[in-house]
Amino acid sequence: MRPSARTSAGYRAYSAGDVERLREVLAYRRLGFGLREIADLVDDPATDVVAHLHRLRGLLLDQRDRAAAMVAAIDRELEARAMGIRTTPEEQLKVMGEQLYDTIGSAYPAARRTEPRIAAKVRDALGDAWTVLNVGAGTGSYEPPDRDVTAVEPSADMRAQRPAGAAPCVAATAESLPFEDQSFDAAMAFSTVHHWQDPIAGLREMRRVARRVVVFTYDAGTTGWLQRFWLTRDYLPEFAGLLVDWPSLAGLTRAIGGRAEPVLIPWDCADGFFEAHWRRPGAYLDEDVRRAVSVWARVGPEAEQRAVDRLRADLSSGRWAERNRDLVALDAAELGLRLLVARTIVRASTARSRPRSPSMGGR
Repeated sequence: MRPSARTSAGYRAYSAGDVERLREVLAYRRLGFGLREIADLVDDPATDVVAHLHRLRGLLLDQRDRAAAMVAAIDRELEARAMGIRTTPEEQLKVMGEQLYDTIGSAYPAARRTEPRIAAKVRDALGDAWTVLNVGAGTGSYEPPDRDVTAVEPSADMRAQRPAGAAPCVAATAESLPFEDQSFDAAMAFSTVHHWQDPIAGLREMRRVARRVVVFTYDAGTTGWLQRFWLTRDYLPEFAGLLVDWPSLAGLTRAIGGRAEPVLIPWDCADGFFEAHWRRPGAYLDEDVRRAVSVWARVGPEAEQRAVDRLRADLSSGRWAERNRDLVALDAAELGLRLLVARTIVRASTARSRPRSPSMGGR
């Protein structure tokens, strides 16, 4: 904030416009936006005061609704505990919601890097789309550097770790994107849908705001891969329980009106997602590797410790190598990961400027 003028005595003088700007800055700050993001928002010449107020009102209502939902979930757990009923880890995670990312986010920069071969598939799926919305963007590892990207990320911890020069990032959830209909040439989401409270609603929102949708996720209905992947088969059977309420692949693809393409995982995958180390089992003994993957937090510490202890013993005894000797000959594995693509873009944007800032228009 800079004063508009100074008095004859040298004191700072703030105009009504200065106070209005300060109100906007403070409101965005309370919503979790970073100062760099706020500067982009309040300095956008295409957005007037009324548009700012509408946007803030919508974001505050969304925050209020999420807080009310969390309070209701906590009340239900208190009632259950008063009756002697212990809630499951999965039910407790629903209370935590997006805060799970704040727990695992600190390990992301070291373990979750862009895998160039998978990134190439994402770029091919984006086609000639110029304006791209990255939903659940995290630290931005898969954001295409040659496009005009806008990021959406609910976790303040994740937003804080985005590198200097990264695309501007808006604090919002996938289920309630603060953008007008068809604002972007394309919307992408990479390895994030399983964290959304309502995956189908989030995917429909992506479809609403973009003419093309690209999503990297997994097929929970492919039961065979649970058996093919030695980690879930032999050490972490609890993972199957995380898929109970997960929408089918058909349901996910219907939500965006697209199709699913298999994504093979290279043996030396640079990105440390859950399945990435399928030919490098010792990596799962590294706590930093596990902390960057939400699965371990979701199954709970007891299941994690048991899996790690058994894996360490089997690696030491040679039992793991004996049971998985066929993996050594593979350069890539099919473990249920999918790229969902809706290629119905009418035309690429001819403009080369960022779309209008988030607003609640069209909602």
